[in-house]
Amino acid sequence: AYTAAHRSLPFGTLVRVVNLNTGLSVVVRINDRGPFVRGRVIDLSRAAARAIGMSGTARVAITPA
Repeated sequence: AYTAAHRSLPFGTLVRVVNLNTGLSVVVRINDRGPFVRGRVIDLSRAAARAIGMSGTARVAITPA
């Protein structure tokens, strides 16, 4: 599933995440809290990350879907 964790967005919120290196984007639903690592804003599910060409960490832009 295309889901993600975010510290403050309400559960169920849809956001578009764009990988700034590839230009690929995906719409994900916020369903968890986190990430709790300094400097990280969003934590994508493995399926969502793969859809935008991510492996590990990447610089992304987040906008409302």
